[in-house]
Amino acid sequence: MNTELLLAVLAGIALLLVLILFVRLHAFLALLITSVTVGLLAGMNGAEIADTIQKGMASTLGFVATVVGLGAMFGSILEASGGAEAIAKSLISTNQTQRAPWTMMITGYIVSIPVFFDVGFIILIPLIYGLQRRSGKSILAFAIPLLAGLAVTHAFVPPTPGPVAVAGILGADLGTVILVGLLTGFPAAVVGGILWGKFISRRIFIAAPEIKDEENEMNVPPVWMFLMLIIIPLALIIANTIIERLVKSGVQNIDLLNKIFALIGHPFAALIIANLLAWYLLGIRRGMSREKLLEITTRSLTPVGMIILLIGAGGVFKQVLVDTGSGEMLARSMTSLGIPAFLFAFITAAIIRILQGSATVAMITSAGLTAPLLIGLGLREVQLASIVIAIASGATFMSHVNDSGFWLVKQYLGLTEKQTFHSWTVMTMLVGITGLIGAGLIYYLV
Repeated sequence: MNTELLLAVLAGIALLLVLILFVRLHAFLALLITSVTVGLLAGMNGAEIADTIQKGMASTLGFVATVVGLGAMFGSILEASGGAEAIAKSLISTNQTQRAPWTMMITGYIVSIPVFFDVGFIILIPLIYGLQRRSGKSILAFAIPLLAGLAVTHAFVPPTPGPVAVAGILGADLGTVILVGLLTGFPAAVVGGILWGKFISRRIFIAAPEIKDEENEMNVPPVWMFLMLIIIPLALIIANTIIERLVKSGVQNIDLLNKIFALIGHPFAALIIANLLAWYLLGIRRGMSREKLLEITTRSLTPVGMIILLIGAGGVFKQVLVDTGSGEMLARSMTSLGIPAFLFAFITAAIIRILQGSATVAMITSAGLTAPLLIGLGLREVQLASIVIAIASGATFMSHVNDSGFWLVKQYLGLTEKQTFHSWTVMTMLVGITGLIGAGLIYYLV
């Protein structure tokens, strides 16, 4: 084992945490500084470090930036047209109140695929208030299932930035990641949302805040249209992945189908199609001006810019580990200790999440550390996708006071810090552990 390389990696991780936690430097700049530091400690010269930064940034963002940008624009149109509320109200109107926890979990599970977690929560919180007043149960009976559904698909299912970034850094197929994310995410949402929500709501009673309940009379499109628009890009990407597997396995007479879906089933094309359909069906067809649509989609790209830079910095960190040989050395160390790459991915993401709070930073940093370990292992696509979900599970694990989501939940639900720990924090732990178990079963058995 090369002790100098190991010390360089450990020093880099320590520096990253110090810069984020104590210096309060933005994670983008902190990751770049850490990458340069690890490179210098590992013996790289200035020119080599500059080339590595450029290579890491370019190789990561060539795919990820396009997907994240298109996904953000698509989500912004669905959000502005009232899609999240329409889905929730439709499900609630066709179910009895006792089924509302399942309804809210499924709503969160669907909504968070195109819409960011915090946006979805804020949009849907009035429905949670209404359900609490109507039923007389603790608000946690409905809020925890909703939060679990939102948290799971936000972390597990592309095109949200986290799983897209990890898939890009690890070189995992996006269609396979979607399939594995959906398969592992639903049980995680049930355990963390339905089961835990039922348990904790019987022990902590919280009434909805007294606010003026204003009905939203916005004329929203039918629910089936929103569901169709969400399903179309996912279905195209998954279909392309399945057809590619069939061709590789020797299935004949599907060459034309393969060529068609290689285009329309690529994430770029699938999301462009989804954007165009949303632009027309939710905008132009319903009287929304082109100027308004342009404003909505342009505004959606403002927060995405920083996320893309952060993802690129994570790619730089990964590239430094690869080019210096630190990643290969780390892989040998993990093997000698008997720690598989799958478990290493979860542990590193969970530790970074607990220490600095941001799930996105935890996912990107863990992916950068894990990617070099996978070189030469000959993993199948489903195994790579399972490692993506293992990282997502670790990054979801144990949200607490250094995570903005903790305070968002506390404030909107009217909880104390202790109650937020008992409800929200435990829920994220259950989601993370269940997601890891599901991903592990797929990794080793499929």
